[in-house]
Amino acid sequence: MRLCSRMARLTAAAAVTIVVWAPLAAAQDMAKPAPEMQAVLDKLQALEAKPVAGLSVPEARMQASPADAARALQWEKHISSDPEAKVTTRDIAIPSPNGGLAARVYVPDGKGPFPVVVYYHGGGWVIADINVYDASPRAIAAGAKAIVVSVEYRHAPEHKFPAAHDDAWTAYQWVVENIHELNGNAEKIAVAGESAGGNLAANVALMAKTQKTRQPVHQLLVYPVAGSDMNTQSYKENANAKPLGKADMEWFVKHVTTSMDQAKDPRIDLDGRSDLAGVAPATVILAQIDPLRSEGETYAEKLEKAGVKVNVKTFDGVTHEFFGMAKVVPQAKQAMDMAITDLTAAFDSVK
Repeated sequence: MRLCSRMARLTAAAAVTIVVWAPLAAAQDMAKPAPEMQAVLDKLQALEAKPVAGLSVPEARMQASPADAARALQWEKHISSDPEAKVTTRDIAIPSPNGGLAARVYVPDGKGPFPVVVYYHGGGWVIADINVYDASPRAIAAGAKAIVVSVEYRHAPEHKFPAAHDDAWTAYQWVVENIHELNGNAEKIAVAGESAGGNLAANVALMAKTQKTRQPVHQLLVYPVAGSDMNTQSYKENANAKPLGKADMEWFVKHVTTSMDQAKDPRIDLDGRSDLAGVAPATVILAQIDPLRSEGETYAEKLEKAGVKVNVKTFDGVTHEFFGMAKVVPQAKQAMDMAITDLTAAFDSVK
């Protein structure tokens, strides 16, 4: 769907405001969103988005996303899409044993060869796709002057765990071996991901170490799924948070795994691992109003204890999914600047 028609549909829907999220009284000391973050949440509510926990999978996939809400606000406020608009894109298919994996290649201005970021989108391994998660890879490409390969992967429940993890690794291997054909520098490859995609990015770094293949030069992990404990402090504080609460995470796990016990698999429960030494330096970006905050903090701590260089920051006043909203949420701009600075430094360190 073209952006203009999509924005028109979303703006029309915004005329109706319906309260759809559960009351927040059950949450323990949940922080108040910053005004700009609240504006996105209000817009999402106006677009009639509902908690995924109360929806079927097809319904969850079809409704408006937080990214839609942020784009609608940007459109309403007449905020320019530059400089990200200058990034060119090309859709490709990455060969895999299970058929081609869709991917979008974002290319910045310049001659190259460019450093490379392999990016994995969020959505709990069930919803969303590379179209929904466009803002982050586009901004990374523009800011870090890097080619970003945004990778699609098989979704649950049609393809249960570990299908997405297998696809993430297949895509990374392909990029390492073939990115030179797209004017990329195979010596300067980083991995990045948000939420479920952050988990995939972390797993790629761990798999590269296990397989003794090319380790990424950096890993950008944005509020990654990193644990299986849904009774952490951040889960208690943000049980009823939007756009992601505890019931929503339970819904994702139910659709992704064959049993809740499978969430303890070390590929999901990164915090339970003891083999973190030797992976790439990491930037870990977290949101205060997010059930996943505590497990992300724990993973950053465990990486540091394993001798991995980590730059971690929790951004106050923002929720899960804030990272790609730099045009309308100041904390998202700060987080993106942090990510770009760290990625650029990692690329520059490779001679």
